[in-house]
Amino acid sequence: MLQNFLCYTCKEYVEDLAKVPRAFLQEANVRLIVIGQSSYHHIKPFCNLTGYMHEMYVDPQREIYKILGMKRGEGNNISVRSPHVKSNMLLGSIRSIWRAMTGPAFDFQGDPAQQGGALILGPGNKVHFLHLDNNRLDHIPINRVLQLAGVKTVNFTNSPEIIDI
Repeated sequence: MLQNFLCYTCKEYVEDLAKVPRAFLQEANVRLIVIGQSSYHHIKPFCNLTGYMHEMYVDPQREIYKILGMKRGEGNNISVRSPHVKSNMLLGSIRSIWRAMTGPAFDFQGDPAQQGGALILGPGNKVHFLHLDNNRLDHIPINRVLQLAGVKTVNFTNSPEIIDI
């Protein structure tokens, strides 16, 4: 679940989620779903921006966020940093503000204080894993979630893998 569609860390995280092959998910019988907290009108532009082609939904009233106990506001420990965040805080924040200013009618696309998280759900309504982000840099590594869900992991670096024979 995303903090919001303008958040630079969320954008960079979803760019890496987009690299998870559909075949890996199908092989494990797993669905990858992103939930944002703005209007559905923002789904297509965000997917175009990030290259994300899996399922995406929105929860404008943040009901799911509330039910799961997702935090509002930044936690005190900003030292935790997701390996999927490539921008530094200043440049990333400037990019987020620029995207908000150049969007229609300064549409900020959700509550900027709302934190997101990751969960593994199902079969049924059973929650197998829940990570609540403490701040905008606290996204759980994608490969950790994939492992917990029984999905093959992905090489997120741009460098080629070296195979020792």
